[in-house]
Amino acid sequence: MEFSRVFVVVASIFLCFLLAFFCTRFQDHEGDVHLHTFSRISLPPSPAPEAATPSYNGGYSAYTAVFDVRSFGAVGDGVIDDTQAFKMAWETACETESATLLVPHGHSFMIQSTIFTGPCKTGLIFQIEGTIMAPDGPSSWQHGNSRRQWLVFYRINEMSMQGGGVIDGRGEKWWDLPCKPHKGINGTTLPGPCDSPVAIRFFASSNLIVQGLKIKNAPQFHFRFDNCRNVLVDFLNIKAPPESPNTDGIHIENTNDVKIYNSVISNGDDCVSIGAGSHNVDIRNITCGPSHGISIGSLGIRNSRACVSNITVTDSIIKHSANGVRIKTWQGGSGSVSKVTFDNIQMDTVRNPIIIDQYYCMTKSCINQTSAVLISDILYTNIKGTYDIRSPPMHLACSDSVPCTNLTLSEVELLPSKGQIMINPFCWNAYGNPQTLTIPPLFCLLEGYPQALPQREADKC
Repeated sequence: MEFSRVFVVVASIFLCFLLAFFCTRFQDHEGDVHLHTFSRISLPPSPAPEAATPSYNGGYSAYTAVFDVRSFGAVGDGVIDDTQAFKMAWETACETESATLLVPHGHSFMIQSTIFTGPCKTGLIFQIEGTIMAPDGPSSWQHGNSRRQWLVFYRINEMSMQGGGVIDGRGEKWWDLPCKPHKGINGTTLPGPCDSPVAIRFFASSNLIVQGLKIKNAPQFHFRFDNCRNVLVDFLNIKAPPESPNTDGIHIENTNDVKIYNSVISNGDDCVSIGAGSHNVDIRNITCGPSHGISIGSLGIRNSRACVSNITVTDSIIKHSANGVRIKTWQGGSGSVSKVTFDNIQMDTVRNPIIIDQYYCMTKSCINQTSAVLISDILYTNIKGTYDIRSPPMHLACSDSVPCTNLTLSEVELLPSKGQIMINPFCWNAYGNPQTLTIPPLFCLLEGYPQALPQREADKC
């Protein structure tokens, strides 16, 4: 009996040791499984796919699909018509995610009037490193093509046009058409066809970037944005002779949320012109001139309604120009221009450095009309420099029936570029407040607010 109890105790101890041993082994095995699973996750992935051809200038991702226009038959000698090659390259790039259409360095591509149509896949880059040339004047323009536009981008979302290349509008022969203002006596025009193409036009497009390019000698406007949204223009160089007619640098119409930065523009018309239906426009660090300045308008032509608001022009230089910062409207229009700021602008030998002209007219035969675009809430701050003594430094000519209101001026100092005699500013029906003493003094500005400002539904925007 005693032996049996001893045997049971010893057996129990032995079983405990045996159970502990297997438990430890099982836990070790579980640890082995866990470590083994972790090591499988940490294995290197399968080899990456081959990268696409990298950028010509390192300006876009190594994984971008690059479509060189020469691969589609473009020659690039400046003589042969490369239009079809560009169209095929566009259609292919347009259907490819994050594609780049490459215009290579060292080549000049002549293309006829063309519409590049979207919508396209997102992330499209139009990389211009070489030169794109227009046909050489009206006689070289392809029969049946519109003479009002050269390169049109329609219904494009999220595209960047960029590079270090050149867009040459070859506008010289267009400027010499008999109808152009400088061809007739005393600025008159002569009969004959007058349509001239805008060089680059974006229409019904959004989320656009245009940067780094040089564009010269457009037959008419260099860039035009119609019905667009969210546009960035940066580091452009736009150039045409001072006598070239209607060669605005950048024109926007019915376009919102625009940024125009860090660009140099000289031409025969406005450096930047802002048309009807444009809102939230920020213009900064522009060197403008020779030119006609930076303008809002012209607005209200043929009794039309125009609304423009939230415009800012800052940190810029305007030199040797017919105007500085200008708001121009036709008699008979309606709508309003409001919430405009011109700040920190240097004038160098500029006629009309500050001008509001509500009697704008391309001829001398415009009839007087009572209706006008309402101009209000305009701020001029820190505008300094010199003016051409042929015109007053401040010209505020507002409508007889719709006066300008809430014009505010601060730190405005404008001196004659020649001589010592200062010309007095001109005001007509302009109400506002000089927050500091202007040079020359702006005694003609009316204080307060007009008592009988007409309230019209057409003025509400």
